[in-house]
Amino acid sequence: MASTLDRSAVQSRVNVWKMAQEQLDDVARLIGLDEGVHAYLREAKRVLQVSVPVRMDDGRLQMFEGFRVQHNMSRGPGKGGIRFHPDVTLDEVKALAMWMTWKCALVNIPFGGAKGGVICDPKAMSERELERLTRRFTSEISIIIGPEKDIPAPDVYTTPQIMAWIMDTFSMQHGYSVAGVVTGKPVSIGGSLGRDKATARGCLYVVDEAMREIGKERSGARVAVQGFGNAGMHAADLMDAAGYQIVAVSDSRGGVANDAGLDIEGLIAYKARTGSVVGFKGGEALDNKAVLEYDCDVLVPAALEKVITPENAPRVRAKIIAEAANGPTLPDADDILYDRGIMVLPDILANAGGVTVSYFEWVQDLQNNFWEEDEINDRLRRKMVRAFTETLEAAKHHRVNMRRGAYAVAIDRVAEATMSRGLYP
Repeated sequence: MASTLDRSAVQSRVNVWKMAQEQLDDVARLIGLDEGVHAYLREAKRVLQVSVPVRMDDGRLQMFEGFRVQHNMSRGPGKGGIRFHPDVTLDEVKALAMWMTWKCALVNIPFGGAKGGVICDPKAMSERELERLTRRFTSEISIIIGPEKDIPAPDVYTTPQIMAWIMDTFSMQHGYSVAGVVTGKPVSIGGSLGRDKATARGCLYVVDEAMREIGKERSGARVAVQGFGNAGMHAADLMDAAGYQIVAVSDSRGGVANDAGLDIEGLIAYKARTGSVVGFKGGEALDNKAVLEYDCDVLVPAALEKVITPENAPRVRAKIIAEAANGPTLPDADDILYDRGIMVLPDILANAGGVTVSYFEWVQDLQNNFWEEDEINDRLRRKMVRAFTETLEAAKHHRVNMRRGAYAVAIDRVAEATMSRGLYP
């Protein structure tokens, strides 16, 4: 019990915005970043904090708090998801916006970084309440979003339906359909084929590259997935189909493991029926934190931030960690994993498939010209493989871990764009 309390204390003390800034500081020293540009990149360009009044189903007027942060837009419009979660904070949204800046730069798409969030519990709200919340929040942030300004997308507890409400609200304000204001929409209103599995598919592509780099075959390689939501579930499904063996998964309620391999198709159906993987008969019950330390070749953290800490990093047994979630590894834990020879595929690389296909969706919306799914997946694979290769080359050049390598590539690109544009006025 003491160790669990210690881990919780460490996690609660870590401010993710300070963590994101420290990651920038670390790599700025590594690449010799100009001091003025460094100071500029440490801060968010724009922070919008809004009050969101919502009429609830019982007639009460309830107030919610929401945010939209634009970190840097030197390379193009802001891009980043909107999350609905009771634990959303402004500092979290600022950190996520900064990470989006680096992510877009790493995969070399012409976006800057942005992020949004509303403090709410969507699980306790009806669909009508969620719609009213979404539409009012959209109205409040509409002054800074748009297809040429800032393009939101789904994130934690937001869905294609929520994106449809955002698109419709913004369109009603403008008097015509503006499909490109948001990505992750249903295909029927300008969404892209392949978007629902894009984050997971991109993760699979870079894991494949990492396996080749360490000289290991993917057939039969053991995989543990922490977080069985959109990214984690699809990652497990795609990796299972590709020949990996999924031996452990978990969600917020608990986990399940089977050393002979889990029936992923059956597990997905079970989760759809019950809302959790807990109680699935095809494996043994497992604490959801224990999944992080499970005996496997590849660990996929696909839940929330700050789950791999200096306390549990020495017990991680995976050879590769693919961060399908944002910010799952604390900086001190990064160093421990690197010293142990574990390759961490950082979030700005491993989960960049989502924003990459979001970029494809935006391009298709602007052109009114839509692509087949095979073409989208092929374009995604090329983007992800190139980003992995550039990250690995930078890591080897600077003799650092993959996270610092990825940041070196991304920060250099953003810095170059920032200096090229200069300051106005």
